[in-house]
Amino acid sequence: MKIGIVNDSAMAREALKRISVSAGHVVAWIANDGSEALQYCISDRPDLVLMDLKMPIMDGVESTRRIMAEAPCPIVVVTSSVDGNVALVYDAMGAGALDAVNTPVLGAGQDISGARMLIDKIDRIGRLQGIARPRTRSTGMPPIKGEAIVGPLIVIGASTGGPEALAQVLGAFPSDLTAAVVIIQHVNAEFAPGLAEWLSSRTGFPTRTIVEGDVPKPGRALLAATDDHLVMDEQHQLRYSPHPRRVNFRPSVDVFFESVAEHWPRPSVGALLTGMGADGARGLLALRQANWQTVAQDEATSIVYGMPRAAVQMNAAMEVLPLSKIGDRLAEMCRPGRIKRT
Repeated sequence: MKIGIVNDSAMAREALKRISVSAGHVVAWIANDGSEALQYCISDRPDLVLMDLKMPIMDGVESTRRIMAEAPCPIVVVTSSVDGNVALVYDAMGAGALDAVNTPVLGAGQDISGARMLIDKIDRIGRLQGIARPRTRSTGMPPIKGEAIVGPLIVIGASTGGPEALAQVLGAFPSDLTAAVVIIQHVNAEFAPGLAEWLSSRTGFPTRTIVEGDVPKPGRALLAATDDHLVMDEQHQLRYSPHPRRVNFRPSVDVFFESVAEHWPRPSVGALLTGMGADGARGLLALRQANWQTVAQDEATSIVYGMPRAAVQMNAAMEVLPLSKIGDRLAEMCRPGRIKRT
C-alpha cells in the first residue's frame, strides 16, 4: 500500500515511517500538517493516510473533511491518546476517518511500542480495498435473557462518515418512536462503546452496544460491538458469529441484513448510509425482496458514495434521500399502517 503520513512531531513521523516500511508498505509522502496533507492527497493520492489530530495551520479533523471532499481516500487517525481525544476522534470519524489508534512510541533502541496495533489496522484497511489477504478473529460475549418483540424494526448500515450520519438520523427520531433500531457501523470493537455513548449524548436517543442474546426493543438503538458479524437467529435474538470468514467488512451489513430478512417476523424498514465499498447493498436488496421499505443516502450528502451507490445500482433502494430527510422518513415509514408491501 502507498501510505501518506501526517504528523507535526518528528519522532512520531519517524516511528510511523519505520512501521509502514517494516510491514512491507511504501511511504508515498510525509506531511507536517493537515494543509500540506491535503495538497499531497490531491497531487499524489495514497491508499491510506495516517492522520494526526492536533497540528498547526490545519488540524486533523478539518484536513480529513477537506480530503474526503476533494481527494477521497481511506484515513486512520493516529493520535497521542485516543481516550484523551474522544470528541475529536469522533469528529474525525464523522468527517470520514475509518478508525483511530494511539501513536506508536519510538524507544531509545529500535523497539516501537504500539506498532502491532497500527499494523493490524493498516492490514484491515488493505483487506477492505482488496490489497491484503483476509484474516479474522472471534470475540465472544456472555448471553443474557432476550426481551419481547414489540413494533417494527429499523436496521441501518453505515461505514465511512457513518458516525455523523447516524447522529443526524437518530437525532431526527421522535421520542415516542415505536420501532426498535439496530445499527451496523464499520468500527473496531474497542471504539463501539464510545460510539454508542457519543450517539446517545449527541442525539438524546438511547443507544447502547449489543450483548449477545439481546432482542431489539422499541425506543432504543442497539449497536454492533465486536469485530465478528452480527446475525439474528430464529428466536429473533442478536448473536455474534465469525462466519462467514471470507468477508472483509466485519461486522458485515450484508450478513446482518440478510439474517434479518430471513428471521424478523414482519416487514419493516432498512437504510444504507454513507460508506466505502459495497457492503450492505446485497443485504438491502434481500430486505426489499422480503417486502421491507428500503432507503439509501444520496450522493450529494454522502462522505463516500460507495455503499449507497451499489444499492441504487442493484435497485435495492425504494427511495434515495439526502441525509437531512432520512431520519424523519424512517420514522414515518414505521408509523402504524405505513409499512407497505412492495
